[in-house]
Amino acid sequence: MSEQDPESTPELESEVEEELTEPPMFRVLLHNDDYTTMEFVVDILRRVFHKPIEEATRIMFSVHKSGTGVCGTYTEEVAETKVELVHHLARKNGFPLLCTMEQA
Repeated sequence: MSEQDPESTPELESEVEEELTEPPMFRVLLHNDDYTTMEFVVDILRRVFHKPIEEATRIMFSVHKSGTGVCGTYTEEVAETKVELVHHLARKNGFPLLCTMEQA
């Protein structure tokens, strides 16, 4: 019989020591346009990005004044889904709101 500790095997230890890398993160941005209402932008920020009214209003004013506003930072798949959802809701409501993502 082997006298090796059953809870400590060399194979398992080498697997555990491998470093896990974090997935790349992406910022989701809203872009200003001359047609999308401020109210709709706030609504998008609340519904899609789950922002409280105060934060949604602050981001909306950033979009309005500087041309873009950061909605949040997410993994690639989540960011892509949020961008697509914003575009879908904007088109459904007749707005040309642009939403993009960039690597953080």
